[in-house]
Amino acid sequence: MADIGIIGSGTWGTALGMLLDANGHRVTLWSALKDEVEALSVSRVHPNLPGIKLPKSMGITGDLEEAMREKELLVMAVPSVFVRRTAARMRPWCQKGQIVVNVAKGIEESTLKTLSQVIEDELPAADVAVLSGPSHAEEVSRGLPTTCVAGATTRKTAERIQDLFMNEVFRVYTSPDVLGIELGSALKNVIALAAGIADGLGYGDNAKAALITRGIAEIARLGTAMGGSIQTFSGLTGIGDLIVTCASMHSRNRRAGILIGQGKSMQEAMDEVHMVVEGVYSAKAAKALAEKYEQSMPIIQQVNAVLFDGKNAREAVNELMLRDKRREASDLVWKS
Repeated sequence: MADIGIIGSGTWGTALGMLLDANGHRVTLWSALKDEVEALSVSRVHPNLPGIKLPKSMGITGDLEEAMREKELLVMAVPSVFVRRTAARMRPWCQKGQIVVNVAKGIEESTLKTLSQVIEDELPAADVAVLSGPSHAEEVSRGLPTTCVAGATTRKTAERIQDLFMNEVFRVYTSPDVLGIELGSALKNVIALAAGIADGLGYGDNAKAALITRGIAEIARLGTAMGGSIQTFSGLTGIGDLIVTCASMHSRNRRAGILIGQGKSMQEAMDEVHMVVEGVYSAKAAKALAEKYEQSMPIIQQVNAVLFDGKNAREAVNELMLRDKRREASDLVWKS
C-alpha cells in the first residue's frame, strides 16, 4: 500500500484516483476550487463522470500541503496550461526523490518544453515521470480494459509506477523514452482537431484514415528529429493514442473539431465542449517546433490556420489534398 496524492480533480485525475484506490492505495484528491472540494466531498459524484461514485476511502482536499505531505507518489493531473503554475505552488512541500507522474498532455507554448520538462524546472528535487496512452477517463472510471505506458529516466521508477497502477483491467508497459511519449501524447491532440473538423464537414472514414496515418507520419518526423524513438510513435502513446483520440466521442479535441467543421469559431467550440481542449493550446507550439526543427507538418499548419487565422475549414482540407505530388515513404527505392 502506498500514499498517493492526485494533483488535479478533472476527469482524468479523478479516474486515476479511483483506480489507485481500487488497487488498495491511500489516495488524496486535490482541487484548487473550494466549491468543487465541497461538492465532491458531499455528493461523491464528478459532474463530468455521471453515474460513477467516488469511493468513500478516497480523500478530497483543497489543501495542497495535505495532498503532498508524506506521499510516495504524486500524479500531476491539471490541464497543461496550469502545469507550471501548479508545480511552482507545490515546490515548498516537494520532497527530494518524490515521484511526480505527469498525466497531462501538451507542450508549453512560450518555451516549447514538454510538461515533464516544465515540472523539472519548478520541482528540481522531484523524480519526474509520465503516464500516457489511449485512455479515456470515462472508460477507466468504469473499469474498462485500458493500456498505458509509464515513462521514466530510470527503470526503477518506471517499474514502481507500473506496480502501483497496474491491475486486471489497467495494463501498464514501461519505457525510457519520456520525450517521445510526451510528444506523441501532445501532438495527437492537434491531429484529432483536424479529424473532428473533417467529421464536421461531413467527410467520411476515408478522410479520417488519411488524417490518422499522415498525422502519425508528421508526429514521427518531428519526434525523431527531436530525439524520440520511432518505436514510441508506432506504439501506444503514438499511433494508439492518435487512433482513440481521432475516433471517439469521448475526445474533447475531436468534439471541438466537429463543431469548428460545422462553422463555429474556436472559442464557441471550446465553450460548448465545457472542458479544456488541449489541442488548441498545443497547436501553436507544434507549428513552432516544426519550424525550429525544419520538419514538414502540413496538417499541423492547416489546423493553425483554421484556429488562429480564420481560414475556412473546407479550404484547408482542399489545400491538403492538392499539395504537390509526393512519395509515401521517401526511404524506399525501386528495383527498376
